[in-house]
Amino acid sequence: MRDMEIAEHISALRADGDLLAAAVAVTGPDAEVPTCPGWRVRDLVHHTGGVHRWAAAHVAGRRRTPVDGFEEVVSAWPGDGELVDWFREGHLQLVAALEAAPPDLDCWSFLPAPSPLAFWARRQAHETGIHRVDAQSAGDVVTPFAPGIAADGIDELIMGFVSRPGGRLRSDPPAVLAVVATDAGAAWTVHIGPEGATGRRERGDAGCTVAGPASDLHLLLWNRRTADGLRIDGDASLLELWRESVRVRWS
Repeated sequence: MRDMEIAEHISALRADGDLLAAAVAVTGPDAEVPTCPGWRVRDLVHHTGGVHRWAAAHVAGRRRTPVDGFEEVVSAWPGDGELVDWFREGHLQLVAALEAAPPDLDCWSFLPAPSPLAFWARRQAHETGIHRVDAQSAGDVVTPFAPGIAADGIDELIMGFVSRPGGRLRSDPPAVLAVVATDAGAAWTVHIGPEGATGRRERGDAGCTVAGPASDLHLLLWNRRTADGLRIDGDASLLELWRESVRVRWS
């Protein structure tokens, strides 16, 4: 799997933000979001638009400490009639902040990356992409991810979030899950033990192997779709353990 460049992540962020706004304009604020039980579209927009402003505050302000919640960056939530414009404003602010940031940007981040700028561009590309899927799921059509961006999103999830100390993905006795993106030339093996999980960028022996297109795997591992249509070899209960245990947190 080829490592993606910062410019590619910013391009994906821009495109998926545009698709998210377009989906919201069609569904309206009251539509239920099937992939986020209990949320309606306005909740999704508030969250994603808040995250964009939160991320931009770190990048543009070169913050070395984290912004504590949305209160500092969201003065007031928009009314339903301003929802799409409010989202677009925050999305464009984030894209502009990333494009204007210097390569040696020094600011707070929370996952390993070649640089803080690389971290924020990648994290916000995938944050926006997954929530674009959520917005589209409230309508009729969900646009698949390109294999490269989907594989990169899987890599961030497994090697970044899931492999952090203190994660909830645990198993005693230990278990191993392999993930194979058949259209992206990429594979991962996740070793799950009583103290947590660690990932490797390789296909190894596993109690369960799930294989399929990178976009489908990306959505599966983010709990945005079922495993229907994917190839599963071995103990499928490991996928249920994943679904019940993997939760993404900011820091």
